[in-house]
Amino acid sequence: MSNRYARIAFSAASVERQKRAGSYLDYRTWIEGRDEPQPLDLRESGFIRAADSFFLGTVTPGGWPYIQHRGGPKGFVQILDRHTLGFVDLSGNGQYVTVGNLTENDRVALFFIDYPLRERLKVYGRARMVERAENPDLVDQVSAAYTGAIRKIAERAVVVTVEAWNWNCAKYIRPRFTKDRLDEALTLERRSAAAEQDRLRAEIEALRRENDSLRTQLATPSVN
Repeated sequence: MSNRYARIAFSAASVERQKRAGSYLDYRTWIEGRDEPQPLDLRESGFIRAADSFFLGTVTPGGWPYIQHRGGPKGFVQILDRHTLGFVDLSGNGQYVTVGNLTENDRVALFFIDYPLRERLKVYGRARMVERAENPDLVDQVSAAYTGAIRKIAERAVVVTVEAWNWNCAKYIRPRFTKDRLDEALTLERRSAAAEQDRLRAEIEALRRENDSLRTQLATPSVN
């Protein structure tokens, strides 16, 4: 866990409860350590690129948390560099709650989860909205994973400067599989089964030839 993540996530009350529960780590090292934005490493970048959904948390002006689900094809969240990720804001129900929240408070939390692998990644960041009229090239860049008409309804890009991230444990994550993941698993299983069938056929054929050879030997009178 990074110093930056601990500073953002752990309040004094959280630390006190950790101490009482016996899960406390030396919080002083986090407080005294360097406090810099945490770059995305290869594992985190790959996990985000492979995601087809995530949950986005913002804060209303009244201080209430607001959670929204975002989904799309794999790669719909773009890694722009080690400190920045982006995705497009598509036309929805016209309520613009997230857009309104970001107008007044740029703090966001992103929650990525892979149910089959039972892995989850939490990301803290600061988000800014870039309208299509302001930078159409950027909006096109972060909407590259979409095709056809979907790309045309991309209203704006949401660019998140990553502050910190942390992996959650796999505890209590129940595996779930999308159709695509099941299709992949079935394809691999069928390939494996076909390869095993080929191996067994070859083994049976070798045994048949060996058996024919032995029969021939037995049927041939021996010469003294």
